[in-house]
Amino acid sequence: MSPDVRRLLAVIDAAYNRRSWHGTNLRGSIRGLTARQAAWRPSPRRHNIWELVVHAAYWKYAALRRLTGARRGSLPLTGSNWFARGGVADERAWREDVALLDRMHRSLRDAVAKLSPADLRRPRAGSTVSAFALLSGIAAHDVYHAGQIQLLKCLQRRS
Repeated sequence: MSPDVRRLLAVIDAAYNRRSWHGTNLRGSIRGLTARQAAWRPSPRRHNIWELVVHAAYWKYAALRRLTGARRGSLPLTGSNWFARGGVADERAWREDVALLDRMHRSLRDAVAKLSPADLRRPRAGSTVSAFALLSGIAAHDVYHAGQIQLLKCLQRRS
């Protein structure tokens, strides 16, 4: 594995589930949450933590597809981007969605590990965005939503 790919994986992992300078990463932000906590909404038309988790899983899947050229259909959910969650605080369903996020991260990470430095610089088929930009964007996306989740947890404690 090239040093460039190794560094990119370190950034992706720090945003998702490894120690990082910025504080809580995405996986750390949901550690220990119950389905009831994940389903809480600050108001009726706002997303909850559970929906943010599935949204992040979807975009890891979308990035993987863009990176590999894979066809649609390997995500076990119907729809895209935002998926309604939390109507019923079902612990098993919550754990399944967290496991989906973990699987999508591992699959994306495995695909990144196979890239060459030249692959990182090249735009993917049908795109003007390089693989590096796509993947660094996924890391930023994880950190962004980790911050949202931390804020939602704080708001929930105060409600």
